[in-house]
Amino acid sequence: MTVEGSPDRFTETRPMEYSGENQTTPQAKCCSPSLKVFIGLLAFCFFTKSLTGAYTKSTITQIERRFEIPSSTVGIIDGSFEMGNLLVITVVSYFGAKFHRPKIIGAGVLLMGIGTLIMALPHFIMSRYMYDTAAAHTNDPANFTMSSTFSSDTQNTVQQLVSGCLKGEVESSPTWVIVLFGNILRGIGEAGIGPLGMSFIDDYARPGNSAFYIGCLHTFGVIGPIFGYSLGSLCASLYVDIGLVDQESVTITPQDSRWVGAWWLGYVVSGLLTLLAALPLWFLPRALPENPQTSKAYHPSNEHKHTLSITEIAKDFWPSIKHLLTNRIYLLYLVSSVLAFNAFAITITYTPKYLEQQFGQSASKTNFLIGVISIPAVALGMFVSGWIMKRFKLGLLGSARLVFFTSVTSLVCIIPYFALSCENIDVAGVTVPYQRSIELQDISCDLLNSCNADCGCPDFLWDPVCGQNGVTYISPCHAGCNSSWGTRQNMTFHGCTCIQSWGLTSGNSSAVLGQCPRESSCTKMFYIYLALQSLAFFVYCLGTVPFFLISLRIVDPVLKSLSVGILLLVLRVFGGIPAPICFGALIDVTCLKWGQNKCGGRGACRMYDIETFRYLFLGLVSSLQAFSYTLLWIFTTQIKRKVQNDEQMSKDIELQYPVLCDTEQENNVK
Repeated sequence: MTVEGSPDRFTETRPMEYSGENQTTPQAKCCSPSLKVFIGLLAFCFFTKSLTGAYTKSTITQIERRFEIPSSTVGIIDGSFEMGNLLVITVVSYFGAKFHRPKIIGAGVLLMGIGTLIMALPHFIMSRYMYDTAAAHTNDPANFTMSSTFSSDTQNTVQQLVSGCLKGEVESSPTWVIVLFGNILRGIGEAGIGPLGMSFIDDYARPGNSAFYIGCLHTFGVIGPIFGYSLGSLCASLYVDIGLVDQESVTITPQDSRWVGAWWLGYVVSGLLTLLAALPLWFLPRALPENPQTSKAYHPSNEHKHTLSITEIAKDFWPSIKHLLTNRIYLLYLVSSVLAFNAFAITITYTPKYLEQQFGQSASKTNFLIGVISIPAVALGMFVSGWIMKRFKLGLLGSARLVFFTSVTSLVCIIPYFALSCENIDVAGVTVPYQRSIELQDISCDLLNSCNADCGCPDFLWDPVCGQNGVTYISPCHAGCNSSWGTRQNMTFHGCTCIQSWGLTSGNSSAVLGQCPRESSCTKMFYIYLALQSLAFFVYCLGTVPFFLISLRIVDPVLKSLSVGILLLVLRVFGGIPAPICFGALIDVTCLKWGQNKCGGRGACRMYDIETFRYLFLGLVSSLQAFSYTLLWIFTTQIKRKVQNDEQMSKDIELQYPVLCDTEQENNVK
């Protein structure tokens, strides 16, 4: 068969496929380095964008506490990236493929860097982070009477804050909107990187190498989160106002639910790296020299022989959309992907928070271990995925089968998660009664008891202390303590009447700052959970490269960029945006104790019902995956039927037109 335009050119250059590696033309020599440069630069872009994305996930808890907002609002901030992405992804995927793709990618990366820096801006315009603590009210550490002084000071502080809000003296504007706006800019900038980058590689790489190159890209994209979570761990261990306050004056630890790390610092670092990644892309050519070894019926160089106007390009836009959305196999692929992406979005967004709450770990430790244990398993899985595709030369059906097998196997690995659990810590008036012999009936009414009724303790207060009876009290005031000794983090409280009412003697009625520690088995289960999670991630990511290649192979070659763009658009509209917001609202339902913001409204949650949290998190994720993989099985059977029909049609054509087929085979050999 011949291709319109230059049939002899293909005939002369085809022998290059069989001539050996040492016999290359000048065109081939100049092509390969150019493609490798593009792949290297694109890999760095994947690295920086995934680093920033992982860092954003690691700061979810810090942002929630700093701005005193519920998990549902944090879900909106997290989903704003997808909102910005969907605004332009379809247009960029379609029109961008017709113009200078490297420059369009470079402009997008530049916008991502600007958006990342904007996300750090609220720290520099907000006042210092304030938290209420009994240690702040201690004037004489050797002899301090708490019952009346602490409550009156606290009430005066609340009155000043509320009056300040009414007068506009305290920050009443939701500065978290700036973080949301910056994340939207990140989403807009990221829109063209995946569709335009992968289609550019697929156009100029050998057919057998494109899968390997895309696998390498995603591997670099997963190396980014290793550094992202490690950076998140470092920043979470630093106090938010580092450099502005005396660190010794900070009375809370990273394990405290009021702790806020230097969440803004990582955005500055990642933003500068992203700006650095954007610059070289502006100096790449629009099209690479054609490689004689990439013998494709459709080649992008054919489009560059004459420049198309915007009107000519736009004329085919809606017909192209209609052609994709009337492809039943492609639609089935979209629906299955949406369900799986919902589960993925919930997992990647709330896993750090889940581990912190379920196993009582600090944000710093959680982020660090996710970065060094789970994320490398993802990177290895993606790399092996690309190698499998290249080694076994899997076609469309083989790719679909591999995706289905790895998906179902990873779902089986999730089942043991349900057995890895810890119990809620004992908090007087919240999870256990003040007296051991009394059952807790109404949590909201049990925060005050006869042992602390005369102390005037405000319900919103959260300054936990651990009593000698092993029970946590939400503040020294609620523990009925009347004196203290020591300063800052070393403070101890004595004469705590509520601890005495537990059945202890007056000599054993003291408490120390901070929550009581979890049982030792929690830490062990935490490491087991991370190990199983790493295994599940590795198995699941073995299907990553074939998953993306399927979106390129089940559509016409000219619609490859648009196919990936529509896929990413649908994933964001029906998965990336609603999943974090809706699940964040579900998490809020499990809150047992809310904090209070500066103006007296509801702030961040201080304590969750971790058992309900566990069943919501694991149950919803596994259910979504089960539905998705059911559709994926149907999709695989449809692919198998399509491949069988195509093979039968080819055999019928050979029987009807044997001479034409022989001529075509001779041309292919040439």
